[in-house]
Amino acid sequence: MSLILLLLSVLVMIYLIVALLRPEKF
Repeated sequence: MSLILLLLSVLVMIYLIVALLRPEKF
């Protein structure tokens, strides 16, 4: 797995966590 794909996966997971914690912002 390339480093770019790894960083992108982390960003997506963080975005999903924020969306779950703050549904009003999502």
